[in-house]
Amino acid sequence: MPFHFNRRIQAIAIIVFSFFSLSVFAEELTIERLFSGPSLTGETPKSLKFAPGGQYLSYLKGSKEEPQRYDLWLYDIEAETHKLLVAADQIAASELELSDEEKARRERQRISGSGIIEYSWSAKGDALLFPYNGDVFYYQTDEEKVTQLTKTDAFETDVKFSPKSSYVSFVREQNLYFIDLASGEEHAVTTEGGNTLKFGMAEFVAQEEMKRMTGYWWAPDESAIALTKVDESPVPLATRSEIYADRIETIQQRYPFAGSDNVEIDLGVYQIADKQTNWLQLDKLNDGYLARVKWVGDSKRLSYQWQSRDQQALTLWLYNRTSETQRELLTETSDSWLNLHDDLYFLNDNKHFIWASERSGFKHLYLYRLDGSLIRQLSSGDWQVDELEAIDESTGTLYFTARKKSPLESHLYRTQLNASSAANPTRITTREGMHHIEFDADVRLYLDTYSSPQQPKQVSLHGPTGNHLVWLAENEVTGEHPLSPYLRNWRYPEFGELKAEDGQTLYYKMTKPGDFDAEKKYPVLVYVYGGPGAQRVTKSWGSGFVQYMAQQGFIVFTLDNRGSANRGKRFEAPIYKNMGSPEVDDQVVGVKYLTSLPYVDPKRIGIYGHSYGGYMSLLAMFKAPEYFKAGVAGAPVTDWRLYDTHYTERFMGMPGDGNAYENSSVFPYSDNLKGDLLIYHGMADDNVLFTHSTKLYKQLQDNAQAFEMMNYPGKKHSINGRNTKIHLYSMIAQFFQQTIGEQ
Repeated sequence: MPFHFNRRIQAIAIIVFSFFSLSVFAEELTIERLFSGPSLTGETPKSLKFAPGGQYLSYLKGSKEEPQRYDLWLYDIEAETHKLLVAADQIAASELELSDEEKARRERQRISGSGIIEYSWSAKGDALLFPYNGDVFYYQTDEEKVTQLTKTDAFETDVKFSPKSSYVSFVREQNLYFIDLASGEEHAVTTEGGNTLKFGMAEFVAQEEMKRMTGYWWAPDESAIALTKVDESPVPLATRSEIYADRIETIQQRYPFAGSDNVEIDLGVYQIADKQTNWLQLDKLNDGYLARVKWVGDSKRLSYQWQSRDQQALTLWLYNRTSETQRELLTETSDSWLNLHDDLYFLNDNKHFIWASERSGFKHLYLYRLDGSLIRQLSSGDWQVDELEAIDESTGTLYFTARKKSPLESHLYRTQLNASSAANPTRITTREGMHHIEFDADVRLYLDTYSSPQQPKQVSLHGPTGNHLVWLAENEVTGEHPLSPYLRNWRYPEFGELKAEDGQTLYYKMTKPGDFDAEKKYPVLVYVYGGPGAQRVTKSWGSGFVQYMAQQGFIVFTLDNRGSANRGKRFEAPIYKNMGSPEVDDQVVGVKYLTSLPYVDPKRIGIYGHSYGGYMSLLAMFKAPEYFKAGVAGAPVTDWRLYDTHYTERFMGMPGDGNAYENSSVFPYSDNLKGDLLIYHGMADDNVLFTHSTKLYKQLQDNAQAFEMMNYPGKKHSINGRNTKIHLYSMIAQFFQQTIGEQ
């Protein structure tokens, strides 16, 4: 009896000790760990795609040793097995220096990492295509063989299969080419490209601001290619220095500053049979932008969207190849600006199409005849459609993601093309959070990439009614998950609502320190972006840096001010010709709420943001110095005259039209700086030019105002690189510890 009693005591002691050990010896989160492998958020596949036929899924995955160097993998849905198809090191162990054009393209796409970074499937699912080291590679699935299709000193970019996979196309040295896979013969669609003339390419503002990353489009029957001709000569030539650690490069960049001339652009149709190109002569249209291009399924008609220079009109045009005529299908207008979308879908009957519009104040879907006449509205209500995901024309079922349940969540919905249920679609996804959806071509399966504040990204496969089939990456935070050692100290955000001065709802999230004590007074870090087209307060997995700062004893607070995305036009419009005013007002609403809380120290509130968030940090420090005691501004816009046409004029109009630009600049308010300020910038930034910061450095110095700066040699807007990220975020954390942290 004593023996058994002692064993019980021993067992209990072990359990107690184990729990105590977990509590006491939980690993401390560090900046270095945030940017080291394996990722704390777990391993989830990247660039997931259905293979034609729906039997396989392909994806990119990095190794544990090099998580940012990607290989190409295949998942067999039925067998539930994973297979490495092509390892980057199999092709070449090292990578060439990227061309300037490719560096710029990847920066526009926010692509980082190395190895195989993009790929596509053939129409039959028997081959894959990908660029690597500036050349084009072709992988045959049956032979498990990689073939190099090009071998040149130049970089081939924007690599595509033609729709039936008879050809492979790409851009080389500003000209468009394709290879006939049957014969192996290479054909030049254009030869005149060079200097300021580019063919089949998207210009700077198309890539950066319109999210149009290509300049050519194959006809569905492969009989023709639509392509752009871009002449950059009218665009101002900006001479800037890219400062690297060991050298300075003088760059001549065509940069379209607000109010200046844009590129001259035309759209042509190249006929494969006769090798002739018919140009549509877009110069006959008023000054504006080629926003989108898409073929009708019959390959006889080509649509394109033309956006006016002031972005208050968007016209959908239809070009007929046979008659070489074009006509206007519809025009959207706005008294502020029109947001672009990718939700144009031509039905298989070649007589109808689906279109997205914000004419009701919220983005919704509409069914049209191909003569431009409206049939019916397909979704409606005071909520926003995110994206048209798929249409099953055999059943007349329409699938889309939307914010109907809450602006903080994205869910998958379905409705019918011929039903009157526009206001009440059926919700398919059920878990609270953010769902990113990808359907297969037959609309029989979909991938759900999901996250919530409590769950890092998961990837699962579902049937069209939402039934769960299999996990691609369950990513459950248990056992050997990289996050497990840190989970005990992990803090999850609280969500809430405030009111703007015009009565509109402002959503916020707040992450409290791990050892939160309501009797104490805490410093607050306001983590901000605040610009249009973005949303930071969502029910999704959060930022590692936010978690780190919370564990360092800071309350971290984020609020989406007016002007932010996914809330409808009324919420966006207050910033029109008024940038930097309602955004700051709303952030002050947030701070006033914070100072009302008994556990917030009103004398220790700081603000940090990057890009538009950097602009917001400066304005908060300059326009509301009584609320913000310290600020970090990363790669900030300081003068909107120095930013590009498409983005700036959308919200601000043209320079010289009133005082909007002067009022929205940071310079008129810089005299008010009272707190501690740190500014950092990449010294090779080709988006928000380094000039934005140097101009402000000069003014603050002329004013004899103290501030700190950190500039990163060779870094562009995203300031990529593991060691650089560690340095950057360590510096930011240290700055706030020294200025508003526990002294």
